[in-house]
Amino acid sequence: MSALLELMDVARHYRISGGVLGLTQGTVRAVDGVSLTLNAGESLGLVGESGCGKSTLARLILGLEPLDAGTIRFQGRDITEWPETELRRQMQMVFQDPYSSLNPRMSVRAIVAEPLTIHKIGTRAERKAKTLALLGTVGLDAEMAGRYPHQLSGGQRQRVAVARALALGPALVVCDEPVSALDVSIQAQVLLLLQDLRTRLGLTYLFISHDLAVVGQICERIAVMYLGKVVELASAEALIREPKHPYAKALLSAVPVPDPGHQRVREQLRGEPPSPLDPPPGCPYHPRCPYVMDICCREFPPAFETGQDTGEARLAHCWLHAPAKGD
Repeated sequence: MSALLELMDVARHYRISGGVLGLTQGTVRAVDGVSLTLNAGESLGLVGESGCGKSTLARLILGLEPLDAGTIRFQGRDITEWPETELRRQMQMVFQDPYSSLNPRMSVRAIVAEPLTIHKIGTRAERKAKTLALLGTVGLDAEMAGRYPHQLSGGQRQRVAVARALALGPALVVCDEPVSALDVSIQAQVLLLLQDLRTRLGLTYLFISHDLAVVGQICERIAVMYLGKVVELASAEALIREPKHPYAKALLSAVPVPDPGHQRVREQLRGEPPSPLDPPPGCPYHPRCPYVMDICCREFPPAFETGQDTGEARLAHCWLHAPAKGD
């Protein structure tokens, strides 16, 4: 598989100022040295608790935020070299809240057709036909075209958002918590729709969520983020079966098991997440980790390969998986 998207040591820091003189009081390291590769046709999950930097990373990939460090390459080309209109046609986003992401004053027809209008694609009649075809693709009847967002259910609104994202035929779709605002039954329908569209249209997904159970249904690989850093990267099957990083273990232990007779051992997190304004030295997870060692407090662990014994390519930034001396 060829690499569609490559992130190399990507960072985004926000300077916090205040006081009468507006002096800098600190720096929030929202994304701090992330390296990832997303292959064409793949679905990569990005998970972590709120505030870990997932959405900021998505905005960096889409070119909506400037980089402070690192490089992002899309289709082998630095994203800073892409004309903005061309980049928009290749990358689209599905947002978390389908109600706030849709203009309440525009009809469904106008919302879905807006990207075509902005990019001056086709005649008015062709855009109308394309819009109706897109609605059919996401499972909505043509009669929905004349309705407004407030007249639709949450699932229908999210389908409209998906149709709008597909209008320009993008190569990459970034899904930022696309089902978290929906009922559980509707979540399943939208996930099935996204899987079907990926198969039919050859899409590539970056799927952002805090729910490992959801990500495990739609993604081949999962990257776990904590305080601006990726701490584990593995296949979805391997990570859900046996997470290697203590934080990934804690996330998985919080996922409900649909079996009343089975009780999962819960990994209890100690304390509160560190402030991104004042991250701890070494591994950012060490103040909450039950396996903390002295070195964890001093040095951030490199990416250790942990799947050699099973033939799985997986990485964990954790000193627990450092090779023994002499290996």
